[in-house]
Amino acid sequence: MASMSFSATKHTLIPSLLQYSQTPKILFSRNLSIVSRSSKSNFYGLKLLHLPSLTTPSSSSSSSSTKSSIFAKVDKGSVPPPFTLKDQDGKDVSLSQFKGKPVVLYFYPADESPGCTKQACSFRDSYEKFKKAGAEVVGISGDDPESHKAFAKKYGLPYTLLSDEGDKVRKEWGIPGDLFGALPGRETYVLDKNGVVQLIYNNQFQPEKHIDETLKLLQSL
Repeated sequence: MASMSFSATKHTLIPSLLQYSQTPKILFSRNLSIVSRSSKSNFYGLKLLHLPSLTTPSSSSSSSSTKSSIFAKVDKGSVPPPFTLKDQDGKDVSLSQFKGKPVVLYFYPADESPGCTKQACSFRDSYEKFKKAGAEVVGISGDDPESHKAFAKKYGLPYTLLSDEGDKVRKEWGIPGDLFGALPGRETYVLDKNGVVQLIYNNQFQPEKHIDETLKLLQSL
């Protein structure tokens, strides 16, 4: 393997990184190999490893840093960490409350942004289909409860919005950022009635695809 020079300018950095690793998915979040095969636009949702972990690839400390950068903490087939967050009415809502029925948890960047509004309204428009499948829909972002309440009222959202202020749950679940960490990731999880993750879907720039992929899975359960 050719040695990698860090004297390269920012214009030659990416080709150098690709030369450093012959397997692109080593450089990016594992979501590349799990959930992002359906759309070319998902390239923008990939997360580049931190450069310090590339400087000494043979050291044990670097190996530990690399693992924490690559691997999400919540995988398909796992039970995610529990949480309790405030909803748009200021009430505490715990993940454990949904056990016994499927639940769709979608993490989105922010209230009122164009993509997030489109996604929220798409879940609204398909809400009866989710109810027919016996599933609850829950949206989660870092906005405060007041923002969620105004967002839900403005667009007539019939489902729960939770406030993950400080992105604590997002971090605990290991959700990767998009655009090399510049944006909070847009990621949807489907948990079955036992609380086990059956689907993880990440697509920042086609928010409506989250609804399509989620309904496909729910209809197969």
